[in-house]
Formats: sequence, structure tokens, C-alpha cells
Amino acid sequence: MSDLPRSAALVVNARARKGRKLFRHAARALKAAGIELIEHHAVRDPKTLPDIVKGCVARGAPMVIVGGGDGSLSSSVDHLVGHDCVFGVLPFGTANSFARGLGIPLDVDGAIGVIASGQRKRIDLGMIGDDYYANCAAIGISPLVAETVPHGLKKVLGRAGYLGWVAVQSIRFKGFKLTIEQDGASRTMDAVEVRIANGGYHGGTELIEVADFTSGDIVVQVVLGSTRTRLAWSWLASVLRLKSRRTTLCEYRGQRLVIRTDPPLPVSIDGEVLAHTPVVASVARGVIEVAAPA
Repeated sequence: MSDLPRSAALVVNARARKGRKLFRHAARALKAAGIELIEHHAVRDPKTLPDIVKGCVARGAPMVIVGGGDGSLSSSVDHLVGHDCVFGVLPFGTANSFARGLGIPLDVDGAIGVIASGQRKRIDLGMIGDDYYANCAAIGISPLVAETVPHGLKKVLGRAGYLGWVAVQSIRFKGFKLTIEQDGASRTMDAVEVRIANGGYHGGTELIEVADFTSGDIVVQVVLGSTRTRLAWSWLASVLRLKSRRTTLCEYRGQRLVIRTDPPLPVSIDGEVLAHTPVVASVARGVIEVAAPA
């Protein structure tokens, strides 16, 4: 396995919860760790971040280091597919599910230590239709929260504020009918949440234990039921690692699954609402390399 590159482009979402504060620290620490920064960008408008990453890759950066939350990371991975460019991760978000799944430390110096002395790791990406994503897409309360969360709440109050908003939105949340189609067979069930997982973490909590970035499969985990109390119990049982959590779930895994809901519902992809059901969920096997812990 070849060593990680010693030069890189740094792109930080300066509107992420920690981004503006940590951009300069990250740049200094990377240089001190022996990483030459051939470009560095503190991005004030997150909508422009994917194009900046795309430009860095096109200009031949051997590694692009992105600092931000799961949404920033997920919007970046599309532009590394098909290129010999390593993806470095600085987890500057609220949940940091992608970094957690890779075992990357959540503090900036620990994450930079991985970039400086870790190893290349080839991983899968999930896909919703033609859109690549890093960690987990979801149907249910997650898109509802993503569409309504007040601007600045996560930045000011962090994960506690985000979880508080989840509790507020759960009051008006309703279950739905879900149909999963795989290999010519289909099943319809009552559901309160669907997680379309490439990695094991969702909302910063390990929920999809069978998902792995190198498995070659996408995992669809369904929280069964029709009431919000069912969803709350499933989350609580998962957080507390109770054996009974398995009774609230069913799981499908494979390379391609069709997902339909009644009524049609939004789909959040790593925290950003980017699609609506019906969708085709699939896996792109081993399409990018990341800087991972040795």
C-alpha cells in the first residue's frame, strides 16, 4: 500500500460549525506535520465548495483535504471518482458520521495526524440515482429536520441543539408505507425511518452495524412501525446498545435496491435534502481512496 501524498489542497467550509475558527489552525498544523499546501480555500458560501474541490482535482492535487460536516464531505466525493486523488477528512461538523465510521479522530489535531501518518484506504460510495454520497441517506424524520432546522442552530448549540430540534419536529412526524424491491421481489411494510447506509453511523450514532465502507454492498435499514414512539424507542435502544433494538428493525443489503414510499417523501443525503422517492439505491465499489488511520 503506497504512502499518503505529502502535498495537498485544503478546502474548508468556513460556515460549518467549527470551520472558520479552525481553518487557520488546520493550515498551520498541516504544514507543521510536513504537508505542503499547494492551495487553500476558506469557503464562505457552501454551495461553491463542490466546484472548488472539482477545480483542485482538475489541477492535479494529489490529495484534497476537506474540512466540514457530512454534507460538505458528501458533496465533494463525486469529484474524486475516477481520479488518482486521495480524500482527506477534517471533521468540522455536528454529527461527523463519515469520520466516525472511518475511525478518524474528531479533534483537528488527531484528524491531521491521520492525514500525515495514516494510510490510503479504498472505499465504496453509496448512490441515490446518479448521485454519489459518502455515508448515509435517510427517509423519515431526518429530511424533515434538514428542511426545517433554523439557520445557525447547529453552529450555536451544536449537537445538543440539533437533537432538540429533532424532538420538536417529531411531534408532527408521521409513519408511511414503504416498498423495497430487490432482485425481482418486493415487500411492503409500515415504516417510520429508512437508512440507506454505506457507513455504520447516522446522526453521529452507530445504528447500522452491518454497514461497512469496503463491503461492496449498500444496506437499507428500516425502522418498522407507524408511530413516532416506535422510532424514539428504536433510537433509544440503539444508543443504549440494548439487544431489543434488533426487534424494531429489518435490513436489506445488496448492490441495487428500489425504494418507494406512500406518500412520496424527501430523501436526505448526508444531511441535505437532495432527492424524493421513489429512488434507486446502489453501491459504487472501491471508487475513491481516503486517508484513514494506519
